Amino acid sequence: MTHRLFEGKQHAEAYLKFRVSPSDQLIQQVVDYVEKQKGRPFDLALDVGCGSGQGSVLLAKHFASVIATDISPAQIEMAVAHSSMPNVTYKVGVAEELPMPTGSVDLVTAMSAFHWFDRPRFLQEAHRVLKPCGCLALLNYTMNMELNRADCCSDTLNGICEEFYAALRPHVSVHLGTTSKPLYRESYEAIPYPEKEWHDCVRVSKIVPLSGFIGMVESFSSYQTLLKKDPEEARRLSNQTTHRLMSAMKVTSSDTEVVVVVKYFYVLACKPAED
Repeated sequence: MTHRLFEGKQHAEAYLKFRVSPSDQLIQQVVDYVEKQKGRPFDLALDVGCGSGQGSVLLAKHFASVIATDISPAQIEMAVAHSSMPNVTYKVGVAEELPMPTGSVDLVTAMSAFHWFDRPRFLQEAHRVLKPCGCLALLNYTMNMELNRADCCSDTLNGICEEFYAALRPHVSVHLGTTSKPLYRESYEAIPYPEKEWHDCVRVSKIVPLSGFIGMVESFSSYQTLLKKDPEEARRLSNQTTHRLMSAMKVTSSDTEVVVVVKYFYVLACKPAED
């Protein structure tokens, strides 16, 4: 069954405000794969574990309609409240029981969510709802995001970031281990489709305020676990990291912009025309 970790209202708000989402270019790679394997029209995409809906909105630019589901009512409430695309419908639901008829979906996606599912059951459900030649996209990124700033040594910034990440590693879910990438690679190997692709590292850069980068890390399950166990230590660690980064950049405001490099990995797979 899906692990239930992101259901509180405050966590949902943090997701909406800070959570990293795939770039338009990365979504375009997924769309290009669907077009190559299935062709148009792009009628329906199903975004599973959608959180507050950032990825669902990106899909909506390419598909006639998008159904976005999440196990958390708080996440769905946040997504609906801030919905900007009329062709996206949000629903509360579990990943292992998808609310779609058999053979009805052109693309099933899970963006930074698949590792929390009962993976074999979800893959069975994805297979059921996909049309012949429909596609599956499983995307995630590693915790070790990099920081860059033109007038500052990147090694210094990333050394500070690595200490932040290292302090959070003891609080990573035992379900994930040190990284979720092996879970995705294992599932890629297990998917029985002859047409499938593994992409090991796609670097996506975005400009955010330093406070936005800290907010991203604070939205991670490891930080949230520490926050529940020891709120004072979690906030101390976050504040200390912020001030160390500001000092290294020789700035006085956490609104100072930095370049964050996120390292994505992902699986693309196409259901055969005939089972």
